[in-house]
Amino acid sequence: MSENNLSMGNTNLDVFAQTLMELAEHDREILVVTSDSRGSGRVTPFAEKFPEQIVEIGIAEQNLVGVSAGLASSGKNVFAVSPACFLTARGLEQIKNDVAYSDHPVKVIGISAGVSYGSLGTTHHSLHDFAALQAINNIDIVAPADNFETVQAIRASVHHPRPIYIRFGKKAMPVLHTPETIFTIGKAIQLTPKSEDYDIALIATGETVAPALSASRILESQGLRICLLSLHSIRPFDEEAVFEAATKSKVVITVEEHSVNGGLGSRVASFLMQAKVFRPLRIVGIPDEHTVTGSQLEIFQHYGISPQGLSQTALSLLKKEIE
Repeated sequence: MSENNLSMGNTNLDVFAQTLMELAEHDREILVVTSDSRGSGRVTPFAEKFPEQIVEIGIAEQNLVGVSAGLASSGKNVFAVSPACFLTARGLEQIKNDVAYSDHPVKVIGISAGVSYGSLGTTHHSLHDFAALQAINNIDIVAPADNFETVQAIRASVHHPRPIYIRFGKKAMPVLHTPETIFTIGKAIQLTPKSEDYDIALIATGETVAPALSASRILESQGLRICLLSLHSIRPFDEEAVFEAATKSKVVITVEEHSVNGGLGSRVASFLMQAKVFRPLRIVGIPDEHTVTGSQLEIFQHYGISPQGLSQTALSLLKKEIE
């Protein structure tokens, strides 16, 4: 048990790899393209079972994206798997031109995303990927929060009509959803009971949803009403769910494993301002500074991306609004 007694599942990466193997059993057009990352991407068993359905490019992310686009243009169902920090930096021009501009439905899979590489530091952190890819037309962006969202995102991506970027971290994730939960790319999932009004709206994405859920339980134990959204899709962006959560709440807090510039928080703030929804808002993420070194958990705790940190941030923001 972890994250305030939530049941633990597997790493999203392991679930991604297992789901891909299950899909490849019935779809021999599925190809995995890697940049010397089959081990870190958990696709070594895939390579052993389907040796004719994996292409190893080596440490050459730009080539990886270009080859993936070419294979997709010939009708292959391509999953381009590489560390997110390199894939969305070194390969950005190819993602922009070969994939998005050329409209090739490549599944761009960013592994070990955010600060998953921990003590390897800034060179290995991907705190820019949401920002960079949101500035490129015609590529959807998804960050699954748990094993359920991972399975659903990969299954949905196989026949997704547009290019799509999906990012995964490295650690085992708590179970956040029941099997009956409905997952749709572009539609947020509310993890707290629905109500006509709330004190606090928490909008989180990816691996920050778990600490946000634990924070919501702390706040609910103090008699507060919380609306928590797992906004797994940065694009397509669920304007309806964000609008409803914000208009029904006194304050809004966004949470992400990304720079506070250009990510989920920036997207939510821009949308609410243009929709004339004026609420006190706090963007919780990695601030615009040299990131501290440590494990993912240590970095999260340092920047307040923890149940205690988020609940304290929420109480502070709410207190200022009430005073």
